[in-house]
Amino acid sequence: MSRTSKDTELARRLSRRNILGVAAGATAATIIGTATAQAAGRDHTQGPGKGHGHGHDHGHGKGESVLPPGRLGIQLYSLRDKISTLGFAPVFAELEKYGYDEIELAGYTQGSAGPITLAQLKRLAKDHGLNPIGSHVGYYDDNNPGAYTFAQNLEKVLDDAQALGLKHIGTASGPFRYGSTVDGWKRAADDFNKYGAAARKRGMKFYQHNHAEEFSFATDKPKVRLYDVLLAETDPDLVYLELDIYWAYCAQFRFSKRVDGTKAPLDPLKYVLKHPNRYPLFHVKDGVRDDTTRDGYRMSDVGDGDIDYTTFLSKVTNRTHHGRTYHHWQAEHDNPVESLAFARKSSEHLHSLREGRCGD
Repeated sequence: MSRTSKDTELARRLSRRNILGVAAGATAATIIGTATAQAAGRDHTQGPGKGHGHGHDHGHGKGESVLPPGRLGIQLYSLRDKISTLGFAPVFAELEKYGYDEIELAGYTQGSAGPITLAQLKRLAKDHGLNPIGSHVGYYDDNNPGAYTFAQNLEKVLDDAQALGLKHIGTASGPFRYGSTVDGWKRAADDFNKYGAAARKRGMKFYQHNHAEEFSFATDKPKVRLYDVLLAETDPDLVYLELDIYWAYCAQFRFSKRVDGTKAPLDPLKYVLKHPNRYPLFHVKDGVRDDTTRDGYRMSDVGDGDIDYTTFLSKVTNRTHHGRTYHHWQAEHDNPVESLAFARKSSEHLHSLREGRCGD
């Protein structure tokens, strides 16, 4: 299929989704009320990423869409406030209108909206054209044998993931269960290999989602980056990674030098290009550069910050095997000002990106 045909196909799909979403989201729009509408109006006035150049191309140029068709998701943690008050149904209706293809779960309950079964949740996602691609579950809680974590209740976690039809099941917990030493991370890697083997038997991939600290250095061997231990000690056929792009760039700011001051270059993109099959999932999270902060960035809505997603997505999708069909991209913001407005803006921005300005 030609690039023009792909763009036409994407435009047709989004147009159809918007039409369907108007009907499906009518109830949601009524519930959500004027606050969201006003926020949306303000956002359209400013436009995604207004005032920030930094390599962002908002679709006014030529070239193939950077975002592969059918691969845009959102981590539902970003929408936890709306899910806990409105429930999954109104939120899913809005996500359908915004052109999302996938969701990554962060819990299976909906607060005051009432109980919902896993079968109902799976069906609801399907009804709104949303593929549940993965889910975050805790790694361990060694003080609570009944905890809903991989370490304490592996089979229950996998039972639920299988009931939802998930292809990926993972954790956003760091591998610090046994400390920050090399041996401690080797023990954590053994845990992950165990979870990965159990998930694989059920047709799923186990994955770990990073924050910045995973790229820090071992306390007993300060020249060794802990993330490198995780990569080396986990079986690539059993343990996968979900790169949180924002936290990886925060790590680049914080951990490009060792404790003794010697240089330790860190390029998140190089990790992916070196081990592309280990990264089926990504978190697309933006930040405004601020060297006065600990992390070097202040989290922002996708498109409002300084992270060059045009280059990052282009290189991953074009330079890895099956790059446009293997990787999944989940928009996220830990604490958005208005979560539905964030979801809409993120979709608009990522769909607008076109190749043509990214260098080698």
